[in-house]
Amino acid sequence: MDKNIGIVAKTRTNWLERQFKIKESGSTIKTEIIAGITTFIAMSYILFVNPTILGDAGLNKGAVFVATALTGVVGCLAMAFIANYPIAVAPGLGSNAFFAYSVVLGMGIPWQTALAGVFVASLLFMLVTVLKVREVVINAIPANLKAAMAVGIGLFIAFTGLKQGGIVVGSAKSFVTITSWSDPHVWLTVFGLIVTVALLARKVPGALFIGLAATAIMGVITGLIAMPHSIISSIPSLTPTLGVSIMNIHNVFNIQMAVVILVFFFSVFFDTTGTVIGLAQQAGFIKDNKMPKEVGKALFADSTSMIAGAVFGSTPTACYIESSTGIAAGGRTGFTAVVVAIMFVLSLFFSPLLAVVTSQVTAPILIIVGSFMMKSIANIDWSEFETSFAAFMIILCVPLTYNISYGLAFGLITYPITMIAAGKGKKVHPIMYVAALLFLLLLFTMHELPAK
Repeated sequence: MDKNIGIVAKTRTNWLERQFKIKESGSTIKTEIIAGITTFIAMSYILFVNPTILGDAGLNKGAVFVATALTGVVGCLAMAFIANYPIAVAPGLGSNAFFAYSVVLGMGIPWQTALAGVFVASLLFMLVTVLKVREVVINAIPANLKAAMAVGIGLFIAFTGLKQGGIVVGSAKSFVTITSWSDPHVWLTVFGLIVTVALLARKVPGALFIGLAATAIMGVITGLIAMPHSIISSIPSLTPTLGVSIMNIHNVFNIQMAVVILVFFFSVFFDTTGTVIGLAQQAGFIKDNKMPKEVGKALFADSTSMIAGAVFGSTPTACYIESSTGIAAGGRTGFTAVVVAIMFVLSLFFSPLLAVVTSQVTAPILIIVGSFMMKSIANIDWSEFETSFAAFMIILCVPLTYNISYGLAFGLITYPITMIAAGKGKKVHPIMYVAALLFLLLLFTMHELPAK
């Protein structure tokens, strides 16, 4: 019996080695397992944050919880078996905030139609990945504008966190102002922010998840959040969101949705590319300043998960920067991502915990993630006015209009104008002229739409 068990174990080990080249990568199965668990703990907050944000847009929270987990499973397995990278994939923060607060609540677009837009954007992302034209698109947008998009979205996310947590409130005199501090729920947000920031400053693994859990526990202890009836239960139904994107695809053929789709596409496009390059650099995959061929496979894996997510009922996926925690723990192969996928499967039975993840619990996460995205401001060349002013318009208008697409519109319309004025109109890529026209039409279209 022991001999047979040993043979089976050896066979499994040999298969893992052939599939993921673990020893060749300088790792071990034990190290990869630890790395996978570490990565999952660091990113698991999305399981509770995503349903909360999309729930604000009218989606069923239980269904979104399942869709988030299943999308993570598909994304991680695709990354493992297609690219053999220790990178975890799941629905990303940023795109879900844009989906809920800009597209659905801001523009008044039904969430069913918005999901169809995510599905179309995912198909477009897959197409440019397969055709390998991503370089053309990347080169069409000036570096200053790329950086500004990340910064503007970061400010939008952070402002959303301040608003959801009650720290910033509306004002008839100054549009927005600070809270009166009389609401105890606001102090729960402050508590979560202080705890999570402290954990990050101490470089504690899984700081975002631990901070979220600590805030929820404090809410329950103080009576600000009701105690959940149970911890483990059966898996919620996926029916409310499954396939909705495909059934509503006929509603996306208009200028308004065309711009929304482009925003989804570009945000995922640049976020994924930048994250994969950064993580590949950390893992030591980049040699002689050349990207390995697996990077293209990684982008293909992410586009596969994005399509799956849209079908399940979730927003665009992202390669998680939290994968850096697993890489730091020694993860070097796709087996790390397989372990993350297994953890997502196990998490499906913990949906009752969604009840304790209120907007005050997720607000600190949004504020902090927004700060992470601010680092891109260092990549803007402020001495080049014809592009830096357009970048400034994006950064300024995204949070102040409380609409990512409006903010991008002001910047992308400004860019060709300043370039032509500077006598550099011929240097503007035709794609940028088309984008400016689309966003101009968006502004006029939205101006003519009745309030909802």
